[in-house]
Amino acid sequence: MSDSGVMAAFDVHQHLWPEPLLSALARRRTPPRLHGDVLELGCQGSFEVDLAAHDLQGRLRDLDRDEIDVAIVSLAPTLGIELLPVDEAEPLLGAYHDGILDLARQSGGRIRAFAAGRVLDSFAGVTVAASALADLDGRSSLLTELARRRGVLFVHPGPSASPVGAPDWWGAVVGYTAQMQAAYVAWLSGGVQRWPDLSVVFAILAGGGPFQLERLRSRGVDPRLTLRPNLYFETASYGPHALEFCLETLGVDQLLYGSDAPVIDSQPTLRAVRGFGQAVADALCRRNPTMLFA
Repeated sequence: MSDSGVMAAFDVHQHLWPEPLLSALARRRTPPRLHGDVLELGCQGSFEVDLAAHDLQGRLRDLDRDEIDVAIVSLAPTLGIELLPVDEAEPLLGAYHDGILDLARQSGGRIRAFAAGRVLDSFAGVTVAASALADLDGRSSLLTELARRRGVLFVHPGPSASPVGAPDWWGAVVGYTAQMQAAYVAWLSGGVQRWPDLSVVFAILAGGGPFQLERLRSRGVDPRLTLRPNLYFETASYGPHALEFCLETLGVDQLLYGSDAPVIDSQPTLRAVRGFGQAVADALCRRNPTMLFA
């Protein structure tokens, strides 16, 4: 609850790199690595990053600017860390998990975190790459344990290599959304029946998953599968047109506000959410995430 006595406002999709992870990435000589302020991701390319955006006090100021009380942060699977050999991945994952819990403690409850690919105490749930849902048998133990603990599964795009000659935005616009649609349909076709009580949040509106509901129904998919109250879609990168469609299709109960900060400027999507009026903004930013993470 916020100081005003109303439910806290949440942003359910942010990324924050603690200093131990930054140091571990800077020590690496092969991707994923930090070389100065350049993040090198191998076949995905190299990207300049604003390391100051991962300063805790700066992040809290951004939350104040946006009138957001709590940010749920995750380690983006797009870094490809979990694809590394175990002896390379574990030091990076350990640096993230230890470092982000320390930042969460320092934040006074304003930062909460998903664990990366495993169920851990003191975390809000687990982040997996979209491709993980293509192998539900391989993730069975994780999903069963997460459901037992009443945790939250956050499905996020994973690494995406662009075709030769494609523009820089191709992976994020085409690759990520295709992954997320595939993950959403994989969950509808196999996950819902096996883990009916597990709450799942699909990043970036499941890559436009709600746009496919009529086509799914035309192919005999039971529409009740798509309207389950524990399947959520977060809003990062989308604006009024996409959000209006989702609101008309799903109502307000399955949508959550997320920004993907600092990768994407939080302001356009936040303005779009608030542009639908106080009742919609309260549902996406306050009521739905409060119920989900209670």
